Amino acid sequence: MVTRLAEYLDVPLRDRNTLLLSAGYAPAFTERSLEALDAAKAAMDRILSAHRPFPAFAVDRHWNVILSNGALPQLYEGCSPDLLRAGANAMRLVLHPDGMGSRIVNFGAWRAHSQNVLQRQLQTRADPVTSALLAEISAYPVPPGAEPYRGLDTAEHLAMPLRIATRFGVVSLLNTTTVFGTPNDVTLAEVALEMLFPADDATADIVKRMVNESASLDTLGTVA
Repeated sequence: MVTRLAEYLDVPLRDRNTLLLSAGYAPAFTERSLEALDAAKAAMDRILSAHRPFPAFAVDRHWNVILSNGALPQLYEGCSPDLLRAGANAMRLVLHPDGMGSRIVNFGAWRAHSQNVLQRQLQTRADPVTSALLAEISAYPVPPGAEPYRGLDTAEHLAMPLRIATRFGVVSLLNTTTVFGTPNDVTLAEVALEMLFPADDATADIVKRMVNESASLDTLGTVA
C-alpha cells in the first residue's frame, strides 16, 4: 500500500525510501554514485557530446554540475575561477555577480524564472540546501544596465530565453531539460540534463564565430 500510494502521488524515489522505512520496511531503491552508474553515465556523456557546439550539462538535485560538454568557453569569460571549479553550481554561476550575473541582459526575468524552478522543487520536497540556494539567488543585486523586469511578455510565456552579453554580441539561448524516464536508482532519478539552443539566427551566427575562434586557437597551440 505504501508503494502504491507513493507511485500514485508521484513521490520522489528518495522520499519513497523514507516512507518505507517509516512503515517498517527496507528501502526499495538504491542510491549509487554517478561513477557506479556506468551505462547511464556513458549515455549522458554521449548526449552532451552530441550537443556540441552548444553548451550542455548534467546537474544533481541541488543544481551542482556533475557533467559538462565544455562548449563555448567564451560564455564564461570573466567568471571567478571559484565559480567555475568542478562541481560548480549552475544557478550560482549564472546569477552571481562574480559569475555571469553582470552580463545577463534579462537578469530580472531569468532570476524570476530560476526562483520559480526552485520554489516548485521545494513544493515537491522540502530541502534545506535548495531553500538556502533560493534565498541566496534572491539576494543577488541587479547588475547595472540590466533590463528592468516588468513581468513576462507574450513570447516569454512560451519559453524564457537566457540572454548573455559577450564580446561577440548578445546571445539568446533557450534551454531544455531531459530526465531519465524510468529510473530505479535515487541518484539517477535526481539527475537532469540541461541543454542550450540558439533562440534566433543572430545567436547561431555568434556561436559559429565562437567555434571558429576556438578552432583557430587550438590550431595555433598545435603549431606552437
